[in-house]
Amino acid sequence: MDAASSQGSGVYELRVYHAAPGKLPDLLARFREHTVQLFDRHGMKSVAYWTPVDEPEKSNTLFYILYHPSREAATANWKSFQDDPEWKSVHEKSEANGKLVEKVDSTFLTLTDFSPRPR
Repeated sequence: MDAASSQGSGVYELRVYHAAPGKLPDLLARFREHTVQLFDRHGMKSVAYWTPVDEPEKSNTLFYILYHPSREAATANWKSFQDDPEWKSVHEKSEANGKLVEKVDSTFLTLTDFSPRPR
């Protein structure tokens, strides 16, 4: 039995967005004003969002963690989110002056048996 099923704790998704040069403020605004609410609507629970303290990542990187009940739920939630007409509109408008993100890294994680549980 794997850790996720033995704990019934779901999965966490660590995402790292590498912003295009000069576009991190626009990316953060899109998350603040639209993306987080759309995640909620599509069953993706935001755990936390971070920006680095030090350069070079400080100017172009956003880290965040989402919680999903399962990998299958994550796949379905992402598809639902990406198909949402409001997201498509927000995405298109926010990138009218160029793409905001150059690269996205996604890693799915399960809590260890000794980890404190997020609140």
